Amino acid sequence: MGIVQRQGLRNTIISYIGLALGFVSTALVLPNFLQPEQLGVTATLSSVATLYAQVAAFGFASVGIRFFPYFRHPESGHRGFLPLLLGVPLLGFAVVTVLYFLGEPLLLNWYGRDAPLLAPYYAWGAVLALFTMLYSVQDAYLKALYHTAFSSFVQDILLRVLIVAGAFLFGFGYLSFSGYVLWFVGVNSAIALLLTAYVAAIGELHWRPTRQVLMVRPLREMLGMGAFTLLGSLSGSIIMFIDTLMVGAQVSVAAAGIYVVAGNISTALAIPARSLNKIAFPLLADYWKQQDLLRMADFYRRATRLNTLIGCLLFLGIALNLDFIYSLMRNARYAEGTVVVLLLLSSKLFDGITGVNGLMVVTSPRYRFDLIFNVSLALLTILLNGLLIPRLGMVGAAVAACIAQVSINVARTWFVWHSYRMQPFTWRIPLILGIAAVAGVAGWLVPTLNSPLLTMLLRSTVLTVVYGALILLTNSAPEATDFLRKLTRRKP
Repeated sequence: MGIVQRQGLRNTIISYIGLALGFVSTALVLPNFLQPEQLGVTATLSSVATLYAQVAAFGFASVGIRFFPYFRHPESGHRGFLPLLLGVPLLGFAVVTVLYFLGEPLLLNWYGRDAPLLAPYYAWGAVLALFTMLYSVQDAYLKALYHTAFSSFVQDILLRVLIVAGAFLFGFGYLSFSGYVLWFVGVNSAIALLLTAYVAAIGELHWRPTRQVLMVRPLREMLGMGAFTLLGSLSGSIIMFIDTLMVGAQVSVAAAGIYVVAGNISTALAIPARSLNKIAFPLLADYWKQQDLLRMADFYRRATRLNTLIGCLLFLGIALNLDFIYSLMRNARYAEGTVVVLLLLSSKLFDGITGVNGLMVVTSPRYRFDLIFNVSLALLTILLNGLLIPRLGMVGAAVAACIAQVSINVARTWFVWHSYRMQPFTWRIPLILGIAAVAGVAGWLVPTLNSPLLTMLLRSTVLTVVYGALILLTNSAPEATDFLRKLTRRKP
């Protein structure tokens, strides 16, 4: 097994463990130790630092992956590529940092009466942004070197374990909240230093700059590529974080904390789709290379059906058991996010049902339209948040997410159909949705018992049995039927 296959297998295992650990820690553990306003402070700090770091890096994480093959030359330290890869983002960081501190009164004023909660940690936002940027650039360098498993481990597993450890220390009185924030910033910074140590350990820490680096590829070309990718990556981050920032500013930092927990609960629905996308990305790229549109269309339909099948079950499983999930949190205020969870679940379910349309676009010859879709989604999200949050509070942010996701996925699906005459829907999709509705009603009719745990187990059992039985009886998902037949044919 080659290095790419080994790293790919390790990344897959780490990714699944990290997703499960992330859901448990952010949706179940942290709310039991942190008040909503405290969780809102760390979420706001993290969101600001991520956007800050991306602007400062100027897209050079993607530049590192795209252009490194031209510089690859171990004997000369890759012709001084690493100092260039770090130098441009550090210069950008210096510029953005000046603007960040000059804009402190304006940014804090945006949070109104909650500004005193954030003011003591404002400077730490710059520290967190610096190490977030250094991590992303070094991670890109390691990807170009085909060493990705270690960075995935420290980001997806080690960081989450350390954050949970800090929450325990705070919860049991060993840290004040200020100490916890410092711990939060410290462990996020430490993973960047760990990457530096790892780069040195594998013999790839080449600090010495050379003039040769400017002769391999024009700097203007790399800066142009960086500007292009910055728009895409920044749009993605805005989509992920702007609702938290705007809820915190227009409602309260505590509402932002409640919203973050609700969002983390809903992310469980996105796990199967993300896993499928990892497989779909290289497969679709290969289909485009071979111009095998028939197999691509078949995969498009099967992926959509699979996402619908699993997504509906997870949607109902989470929605019917929200009372149980929130009962695990000692602070009843987090349950104020119930409607937010249901709306965010709906947006993620629709995202799954519309299939892999985003990957279809980004791997196609018309891949540049993906940037248009991402920028449009970011702008639409900001506009809808600005209109709805003042009227509906944090529920408005969730409604905005739903409208934006539905709109952009309809546009992407239409674009793929219009450009390549491929669409992901067959008669089985409405059949699965109808079965999900029947199973959902059956689970909802289960009476509430004295024990939330027993209620959850009974509802989940009824839901799974009814849903699974109807899916198999109607053969609405041939993949599920074939899988079950294979299992029953296996000899003990």
